[in-house]
Amino acid sequence: MPVPSDGSPAAGPVLRLGVLGCAEIARRRMLPAMAAHPAVELRAVASRSAARAAAAAAPYGARPVTGYERLLADPEVDAVYLPLPAALHAEWVGAALDAGKHVLAEKPLTLEPARTRALLERARALGLVLRENVMFVHHGQHAVVRRLLADGAIGEPRSLHAAFTVPAPADGDIRYDPGLGGGCLADIGLYPVRAAVHLLGPELDVAGAVLSSAPGRRVETSGAALLRRADGVVAQLSFGMEHAYRSRYEVWGSEGRITVDRAFTPAADHRPALLLERASGTETLALPAEDQVAASVGAFAAAVRGLPGGPADEAALLAQADLLSSIRRAAS
Repeated sequence: MPVPSDGSPAAGPVLRLGVLGCAEIARRRMLPAMAAHPAVELRAVASRSAARAAAAAAPYGARPVTGYERLLADPEVDAVYLPLPAALHAEWVGAALDAGKHVLAEKPLTLEPARTRALLERARALGLVLRENVMFVHHGQHAVVRRLLADGAIGEPRSLHAAFTVPAPADGDIRYDPGLGGGCLADIGLYPVRAAVHLLGPELDVAGAVLSSAPGRRVETSGAALLRRADGVVAQLSFGMEHAYRSRYEVWGSEGRITVDRAFTPAADHRPALLLERASGTETLALPAEDQVAASVGAFAAAVRGLPGGPADEAALLAQADLLSSIRRAAS
């Protein structure tokens, strides 16, 4: 697609987008954000069920499509958003790329680092944009934290403590199905792992990990990992999906600490209040509300059009994939 002459996100031709699948995250968060974004036109929603496709597409005036292949064959769709179960990502991301479509895929991009690398290489060879939909990195509160760290606001970083836990999904949820890539590591643990990479850099190794399953579950429902950097900085991560909700990280330094609450899934109207604690006193940094879902959609549209649009660090994506795989190996 051509770059808009004035460089604005809404100028020039919009990104004609199709959706492969009707998962809850698509219906609840992504479809509304796509339909509202000035740089995007939501063209079609595909499902294996005609009724599900029609129900998901109707509120936005999009065309329902029965079958993913039919949507990929549509020449009036430039790009696809893919919220299918994790175990199906590699197959359908590859099919979309082969059909000439740019792809925004739900996280994790794949369940195997080698397949993630292969798909990124394929996209690059085809001149297509492939992004993983890790939305929280597009929220401005984390850019503020990175700036504080770079400015030495808490001295030398010593450790990161990050936790993301959510209440139990309903019985029958795909996250309980090992055949579909279920389990809390890839779905929930990914967030604190990516936070460690985002704040401490990609050069992290796994020092130890634990994964455990609640009684009667066939997938892991809780876990913890210890990551380390060559200079001794560590990250202590906790995650789970049968817990009270917690979404928080703290960065400890030689001279202070930064705390971020509602770190990973803040509502669009949430006004972040970063806590900066130092020997001289405690300061609360009040930040404006941001919609990280809209920001992620906008970043993808901008990338397709060759514009700057927020974090797109392939090294971070690959480090995340490697760490998730290493955590699973260390825990077993």
